[in-house]
Amino acid sequence: MKAKVLIVDDEADLRSMLKSILETNFTLTEADSAAALKKLLGGDAPDVALLDLKLGDDNGLNLLPQIKKSWPDSEVVVITGEADYATAVEATKRGAFHFIAKPFKVEEILVTIDRALENKQQKEENDSLRLALATISGSASPVFRSQAMQQVVRTVERIAPNDVTVLITGESGTGKEVIADLIHALSLRSKNKIIKINCAALPRELIESELFGHKKGAFTGAHTDRIGLFREAEGGTLFLDEISEMPVDTQSKLLRVLQEQTARAVGDTVSYRTNCRIIAATNRKPEDAIKDGKLREDLFYRISALSVYLPPLRERRDDIMPLATSFLKRFASQAKRNIRGFQPDAVERLTAFDWPGNIRQLQNEIQRSVLLSEGDEVAAADLSITDVKVSSSLADAGNDTSFTLLEGVERNAIVSTLKETGGNKLETAKRLGIGRQTLYNKIKAYGIET
Repeated sequence: MKAKVLIVDDEADLRSMLKSILETNFTLTEADSAAALKKLLGGDAPDVALLDLKLGDDNGLNLLPQIKKSWPDSEVVVITGEADYATAVEATKRGAFHFIAKPFKVEEILVTIDRALENKQQKEENDSLRLALATISGSASPVFRSQAMQQVVRTVERIAPNDVTVLITGESGTGKEVIADLIHALSLRSKNKIIKINCAALPRELIESELFGHKKGAFTGAHTDRIGLFREAEGGTLFLDEISEMPVDTQSKLLRVLQEQTARAVGDTVSYRTNCRIIAATNRKPEDAIKDGKLREDLFYRISALSVYLPPLRERRDDIMPLATSFLKRFASQAKRNIRGFQPDAVERLTAFDWPGNIRQLQNEIQRSVLLSEGDEVAAADLSITDVKVSSSLADAGNDTSFTLLEGVERNAIVSTLKETGGNKLETAKRLGIGRQTLYNKIKAYGIET
């Protein structure tokens, strides 16, 4: 989607010239006077406004505060033929991002707009981050009230500025990607990109090409060169989700890259330097993944210099209703529904449920209930989750009672949801908040007949 640029100038020739320069890359709006500009205020906000200070019916300096009041997130670039230091200072005080003197070069306009857009994006990211940190840490309308998650946030705040690898562990749906985003946003690399890859989602034969790149002709279908994600993440962060699903031979090559800070594209004879921070995640217990041969022990020690564990939702029930309320507000607003909360029976059911799909499942459940609810409060009848009772055969099996109980809860939740969806595995996985392959694995492990 193109960025929106507003041109405010009473000179038709200048507007025409700016339009010819910008119309290819931006969505443009024009105002030929202060009066025309005032009619636009309150409407759709531009990303950047190019404002001439000398308008026939007013002065741009007087309009600046009005623009910033109506469009606080828009960046204003002042253009004037009477450039002087005092005017530049005053324009900056009134909210201008930058000051350009006439005559100007085409490159100067383009570079300034790009910088303004970058500054706007950075402010938006910082605002979102401040809100996320406030809600997570409990300083304002807390989403996470549990001591466990507040400790997670404190850990993230400490480790983020240190440019070392981080391993995030926890069950599917606990929010590992959100924590990776938070670490990146609080790091010294936050001005650059975070690139993400789900190691379980790529075919074995393509993952090395995705990570390290390939040369044209390196294999069948390699019609052009590919730079790879390590180069795309240059100066930023590379997030390797579900790293224990990466082929073991690729893990060996990854370990060498991390140790030597160099990589080689598939089919190439020359290595290149790498400069990105690695954040990895897995929904497996690392010790089990190592034991099962899914994760190399030497790679584990290399990527787990710092680690963050996200407890499942059933172990931090204090977070269930704050999260549910937050999701309710968001989805009710999106659906334009006036739903103000949950009835007591819905609260009881939500807090009693064990949420095998964790936060992702809770989010999907609340979204569904908002769409199906007929009243101004969500009732228990609007929820698809049921009271899950542990299978006696599973509960009696083995000596580790707490583990088998958890398996029983998870198995019965899968069976119940499969029944509700008529055996539709894709819909079942979506409602449970887990991946389709994860669902298949659990169906096989629990011997569930579909």
